[in-house]
Amino acid sequence: MLDAIAASPVAALLRDSAVIYPLVNALHIISIALLLGAIATLDLRLLGLFSRQSAAALAPALIRVAAAGLGGAVVTGALLFSTRPATYLANPAFLTKLALLGLGLINVAILRFNPAWARATDGGPIAPSVRVSALVSLAVWLGAILAGRWIGFLE
Repeated sequence: MLDAIAASPVAALLRDSAVIYPLVNALHIISIALLLGAIATLDLRLLGLFSRQSAAALAPALIRVAAAGLGGAVVTGALLFSTRPATYLANPAFLTKLALLGLGLINVAILRFNPAWARATDGGPIAPSVRVSALVSLAVWLGAILAGRWIGFLE
């Protein structure tokens, strides 16, 4: 299956183009910046910073920006992965990045199903469980970025 991915016309185009691969790579970085910028801002608010702005006012817009960033990062990341799938799957930093992304998404799911999340985003108090999720979120997403940057150093 990895050979089929690497042999796909899209993967070949990315590998052979001096313009398209760098553009996709730049879009991947921009998407990550949107994702992390929105998540970090919301997490820091949930941890008590930016207290002049209510979590209820910030959360809807920041969640949409983070979702757009995540969507862009997934699409561009899949395109970049297609150029050398076997190499990436043998890279411990890439595998760490995937694991951290999975943990980040699990944390998001746990937070979204926490009744305290709804209260915090409706203008209520921010419960300790929401603050813990925010702290975990910051650590996991920053770790995923660090692991992602480390990929190139372990090739």
